[in-house]
Amino acid sequence: PSLSFLFPVHLLLWTLATVNMTFPDSLREKCDEALASPLAHTAFTSSSVFSNGYAPGYAKLNRRGGAGGWSPLDSDHYQWLQLDLGSRKQVSAIATQGRYSSSDWTTRYRLLYSDTGRNWKPYHQDGNIWAFSGNSNSESAVRHELQQGIVARFLRLVPLDWSEEGRIGLRIEVYGCSYWSGVINFDGQGVISYRFKVKKMKIIKDVIALRFKTSESEGVILHGEGQQGDYITLELRKAKLLLQINLGSNQYGSIMGHTSVTTGSLLDDNHWHSVVIERYRRNVNFTLDRHTQHFRTNGEFDHLDLDYELSFGGMPYSGKPVGAGRKNFKGCMESINYNGDNITDLARRKKLDTSSFRNLSFSCVETHTFPVFFNATSFLQLPGRANHNTISVSFQFRTWNPDGLLLFSNLDDGTLEISLEDSKVVVRINVTKATGNNRVDLSSGSSLNDGQWHAIRLVAKENFAMLTIDGEEASAVRSTSPLTITTGGTYHLGGYFLQTPFPPSQRSFQGCMQVILVDDQPADLHAVEKGTMGAFENVSLDMCAIIDRCMPNHCEHGGRCKQTWDSFSCTCDGTGYTGATCHTSIYEPSCEAYKHLGRSSDTYWIDPDGSGPLGPFKVNCNMTEDKVWTTVMNNLPPKTTVTGSSRERRTVLQVNYSASMDQVTAITTSAEYCEQKIAYSCRMSRLLNTPDGTPYTWWVGRGSEKHFYWGGSGPGIQKCACGIDRNCTDPKYDCNCDADHKQWKEDSGLLIYKEHLPVSQVAVGDTNRPGSEAKLTVGPLRCQGDNNYWNAASFTTPSSYLHFATFQGETSADISFYFKTSAPYGVFLENLGNTDFIRLELKSPKVVSFSFDVGNGPVELTVHSATPLNDDQWHRVMAERNVKEAVLQLDQTYKTSQLAPAQGHTRLELFSQLYVGAAGGQRGFLGCIRALRMNGITLDLEERAKVTPGVKPGCQGHCTSFGMYCRNGGKCVEKYNGYLCDCTTTAYDGPFCNRDVGGFFEAGTLVKYNFMPEAVAGASRDAKILMNELTPHEVNLTKEEVAFSFSTSNAPAILMYVSSKTQDYLAVVLRQNGSLQVRYNLGGLKEPFAIDVDQRNLANGQPHSINMSRVDRSITIQLDHYPPVSYTLPDASDTQFNLVKTLFLGKVFETGHIDPILIERYNTPGFVGCLSRVQFNGVAPLKSALRTATQAQGKLVESNCGASPLTIPPMSAATDPWRLDNTDAEFPFNEERVIPDGVNRDSAIIGGIIAVVIFTILCTLVFLIRYMFRHKGTYHTNEAKSSGESAGESADTAIIGTDNPETIDESKKEWFI
Repeated sequence: PSLSFLFPVHLLLWTLATVNMTFPDSLREKCDEALASPLAHTAFTSSSVFSNGYAPGYAKLNRRGGAGGWSPLDSDHYQWLQLDLGSRKQVSAIATQGRYSSSDWTTRYRLLYSDTGRNWKPYHQDGNIWAFSGNSNSESAVRHELQQGIVARFLRLVPLDWSEEGRIGLRIEVYGCSYWSGVINFDGQGVISYRFKVKKMKIIKDVIALRFKTSESEGVILHGEGQQGDYITLELRKAKLLLQINLGSNQYGSIMGHTSVTTGSLLDDNHWHSVVIERYRRNVNFTLDRHTQHFRTNGEFDHLDLDYELSFGGMPYSGKPVGAGRKNFKGCMESINYNGDNITDLARRKKLDTSSFRNLSFSCVETHTFPVFFNATSFLQLPGRANHNTISVSFQFRTWNPDGLLLFSNLDDGTLEISLEDSKVVVRINVTKATGNNRVDLSSGSSLNDGQWHAIRLVAKENFAMLTIDGEEASAVRSTSPLTITTGGTYHLGGYFLQTPFPPSQRSFQGCMQVILVDDQPADLHAVEKGTMGAFENVSLDMCAIIDRCMPNHCEHGGRCKQTWDSFSCTCDGTGYTGATCHTSIYEPSCEAYKHLGRSSDTYWIDPDGSGPLGPFKVNCNMTEDKVWTTVMNNLPPKTTVTGSSRERRTVLQVNYSASMDQVTAITTSAEYCEQKIAYSCRMSRLLNTPDGTPYTWWVGRGSEKHFYWGGSGPGIQKCACGIDRNCTDPKYDCNCDADHKQWKEDSGLLIYKEHLPVSQVAVGDTNRPGSEAKLTVGPLRCQGDNNYWNAASFTTPSSYLHFATFQGETSADISFYFKTSAPYGVFLENLGNTDFIRLELKSPKVVSFSFDVGNGPVELTVHSATPLNDDQWHRVMAERNVKEAVLQLDQTYKTSQLAPAQGHTRLELFSQLYVGAAGGQRGFLGCIRALRMNGITLDLEERAKVTPGVKPGCQGHCTSFGMYCRNGGKCVEKYNGYLCDCTTTAYDGPFCNRDVGGFFEAGTLVKYNFMPEAVAGASRDAKILMNELTPHEVNLTKEEVAFSFSTSNAPAILMYVSSKTQDYLAVVLRQNGSLQVRYNLGGLKEPFAIDVDQRNLANGQPHSINMSRVDRSITIQLDHYPPVSYTLPDASDTQFNLVKTLFLGKVFETGHIDPILIERYNTPGFVGCLSRVQFNGVAPLKSALRTATQAQGKLVESNCGASPLTIPPMSAATDPWRLDNTDAEFPFNEERVIPDGVNRDSAIIGGIIAVVIFTILCTLVFLIRYMFRHKGTYHTNEAKSSGESAGESADTAIIGTDNPETIDESKKEWFI
């Protein structure tokens, strides 16, 4: 939360007034005095001088004295110009010029600063040691504002590059203002006690501000505690700042209130760091060197209860032994403020208890370490004792790299190497003797590349070597191997690049060293710096330029940061995010998005806000034909019993979900519709106390709001569903339960006001009377649709655009959207700053471009598509830019990336509005943009388009992109927000028409489908004549398309039989041996034309598929996945299938002409097994039989047990990131697959025989009755009577007629099962 939210305005202003180093803009404007110009010549010093006229004292901006500026003797990287400002000053800007009227200037430089002229600190910006751009001529001044204002007495400029025509030349001005603060030196013993005016303090708000510097990595900076368990402690731990605070908790004592937050690192660098802690109730802002963390304390309480005092510099001596083992702070503090009191000033005026100090000093006592900074090309050469029989070296080092050469020395007869290998220190001593080689290897320590100072000491002498890490004698490593040493007298630290017969295993080191002792003598690094001793190359003396690239942590969403000296990397495993900084979610935002990737119903991980703060979570996605339902389960068992509750003491039932409330809210916010069932079963337990009473029971929804309506009703209406429908048991009440009956009643219904969902609590209040009882059920939350996914706008003119608030994506930005266009180019979106900008555009029909500038110059990434993108189909663009890299991806196929420069600006600073659809009216975009998300937030294009000329909300034409997902002849149907697959005319089902519809046939079960319309008893003569005129040309076929799959263990059987009013027919049968035969009788032949498709036994319980087509005489049949085989009808055969009448599945029951061979050989006892996806010329007879209520005789059970086996294996779980490992896979066969084996086979045969006998008797009776009625003259036809269905009753049985010249009129049909 922002500061203005947490704190009253007066508190904020007071904070700014009491904190010296917050630099508000108003103060910054005033802090702009020239600090260098008034200085004396002697305040300027330098590494060297070219000659007298080039002295550093002449290096003042716009002055022409001497030779017009400073130039060093040699133009190399060891030169510097230094200013002594006389006292500590606040520095806000710096300006440089070249040497007057010359070819000498500096093009790039670094700025170092210090309080003492020792222990320099390089100026940091954007997480790097900053290199300022300098001059390009000798006269114009280049000024840089310091983003991070600094306080220092000494400044040093180090030229990095200079004029190619001349040499280093420099004139300088520094801008800022005076700085004063009271300093207290803490010696590690003394503690300042700030006593409260009253014994016990209940504090609701705190502002604590101070600045500190230290070279110690541990120490308590401030501490306060109370007897109730409350405390606040700020301390250094491993050179990081740790704030621990506990406001107490009434749950399990005070332990639940403990809150711990860490910030910063490398704070033992002996440079000033500023800390501000602002607390209001449980909200805390914790700021270190301008980097602020916002957090809320644990527990339930708002007040910090402290007793007696707050101590600065350590634990109080009167305190309890809570601080055992904690070191006091050793170093300096200044500008200490506590809730408006200046602690430094009070201590100076002896208003505070400082008795624990031996000698209280109000100036900073400096420590005299001399750090040395090595890069990958550095070394430091130091002299030692030569020809001595003992080696004794020690030093401290700090680094991020796991490997590096710390020290190397050529012995008189061997080598000594101390290196860092895999974060451990390894010592190798090799001595070559005439008698043989002596070798000693020692290894110690672990994780020594953690950036902390670590001390190494090595002692080696005759037959003895000892390595000690961090002074721990107990864990020192010793060797007593045979060893004779004669020292060589020269030691190389941090690198060794000379050729030698026995080179070291590592060549260089990146890091810092200090406190170097060689042969028990401290190294005189001042003498080295002056060149009077030793040698060095590319070393920075008296500074340690170490940077913690993981603080602040750029790895988002819990990614783990790992670093080396030059860079950091993020490990995103297990976070649900990916990318260089774990910014982008690997999951889709909703079930709707998964559906449009062609996925089926399952449990999926979703991440509704993408790269936003909400983590991914699991939901159930149910893809129905026209809707996508998202279901979030809760943990309340159905019919949870509630007893013993009253109005005064209600029983509150918590309803917890498989996702957090914020995550669930993200679903309901973007959904089109949500519902949640709630049911209250009652016996003498009133619910809402209708019509006018105070409700006994209520529920709490989103935002912790109470609601007094029930399922089936709406907000503000204190009724149940029966009250709305006016059908309550007792009409006097609006809820069944309110009648207070002794019998069980129920009030249930759907809560559908999605802004109130989900239900988080139910408070029940009337179950404490004798005999009263209630049972509560809260169903899962079900939401349908995703408005964000379909939120689209159509841009109809090149000058039209939508504008939104400035895009905030300083260090990480991601943009994703879908577009559809027929135009060859256009700008998708653009946002500008002063020089910074970000832009995505379609550059040409095949090129998408992502360009931006964060201050290092424009960068452009492009992806080239193999096919044109202006094909009026949806294409997906995803772009991401962070401090590590920029990435552009198109359609999840084409991807390009570019690494960010190692040094340079990292913040994207924009100020204009975000324009979508054009860039200032140039190269405007024509087409549709949909689902535009920026840093996890979906922009509402539709709402903005409603009020913008030239832009229309929504976008039509989804079928051009998604129609391919409608399989097996399913038709894509446009919707305003998407599409759906119409499977009506197919033999399939499901959202994509890819689920087989099949049935299990018992013996005697048959499906009958009538193609021809039938005369209806009582119909007019005109209607009959009209019918007879229409039918003949509509049911004469010259081509058929047949497809189905089956599985059975029984043969013979008729699988499909198509009869006609003539003697023509088509039959697909299994013969006695289980082989498949197709029989065509179209007239003209003595015998039907029979095709033996395959000689194998297909009655083997396995699924088999058949696809058959005939055009005139040509017949093609494909069985299973074998190649199709062609057959030709004999020339004598007719090619027209005349007057097609009825299609039978499983068994034939035909009153007209029928081939006697079929009846005798194949029709008894009938097909037993499964048929699936049956299709005949666009008719799906089996699907229609299962979907429409028809007469049922025998049993037809829907089952996909006859489904044909998959031809393409599904995507493996390992390669599918959305599939969950623990969910049951969806197999193409279900439990009803029939595999009669052993006992089951015998049972099936016996059952079959009994069924056949019964069936035969029934058939005989039916035939007798029909024969009798036939001769009474009421109705004379070979067809079975229809029950008088009306024309065009079912769309399910419509035939695709556009491709077929011969269409079948199926307005009349009949099922007989």
